[in-house]
Amino acid sequence: MNFNPPSRSEALLAIGNTANVPGIPKKALDPGRDFDQIPAPRPGDWLAEHPEKGQTFDDFSRIIPARPAEAQDKIYFQPLGEFAEDRSPSLAVLREYAETYFQMEVILLPPKDIFGGPIRTRINPFVDKLQVLTGDVLRMLKKRFPNDAYCLLGMTMEDLYPDPFWNFVFGQVSLRHRIGIFSFARYDPVFYGEKRGRGYERLLLRRSCKVLAHETAHMFFLKHCIFFRCAMNGSNHLEESDARPLNLCPVCLRKLQHVIGFDVRERYRGLLKFYRKFALSSEKKWVEKRLKRIGYDRNKNQSSSVMPCIL
Repeated sequence: MNFNPPSRSEALLAIGNTANVPGIPKKALDPGRDFDQIPAPRPGDWLAEHPEKGQTFDDFSRIIPARPAEAQDKIYFQPLGEFAEDRSPSLAVLREYAETYFQMEVILLPPKDIFGGPIRTRINPFVDKLQVLTGDVLRMLKKRFPNDAYCLLGMTMEDLYPDPFWNFVFGQVSLRHRIGIFSFARYDPVFYGEKRGRGYERLLLRRSCKVLAHETAHMFFLKHCIFFRCAMNGSNHLEESDARPLNLCPVCLRKLQHVIGFDVRERYRGLLKFYRKFALSSEKKWVEKRLKRIGYDRNKNQSSSVMPCIL
């Protein structure tokens, strides 16, 4: 089955009926010119090999996904293996980004060794790199699930594979148990035998934030997005992963807000602060434009206009 990108009207329908959504939130769901539609996949792209039918907001709302309960309202990250300072993203910065992106408390657990135990590994025959079996990691995480956790995700600098017939995966999750594992290994140019060029740290941060946002959003039952260029687009390779943005499209933003209940403008403001702090200029410009479109002027006092956002 070949994948045919949805039309513009089909993409708008996927957002759902917004007739009863109040002013500011309704503006946040209007894509305007800020979101590109997803293009037709090329050979080797995710949708060329996995032609998904997509998940509209109405599809999502019908499954009534688990909402963070008062007693289980934290996101936990479990670092697995070594995170060398000279070749790894900052775990503290990633925790900060996750708290801003999901508007929830994020707990960073102490690193855990994954070698010498029940977790199986192999040497990938194509790239001659060590890989860790995701299923074994997921079983380990299931046993270590904190009592106050909404979800628990492992993160590692080791490459991953889901079974002997797959080359690799960037990450894998178990929605039933709200656990997952994702890797930053293939976001380092050295993995491919290349040199770390100028601006390497910012490149690694951007790539790491993308996979963190994508895999964590799966924990809230968001499936891959097929309607717009979106953080929830699937990816089969690094070029495709680099092409997807950090932002959520209106369809996926509405889903995430439906589950968590955050104020959309406050979330955008937090992201803008983060992007400025870490010099992610393209993301900063995009959020500035988006905030202006939905009704926020950074040069004016906005305290009287902050409101709960129910999408």
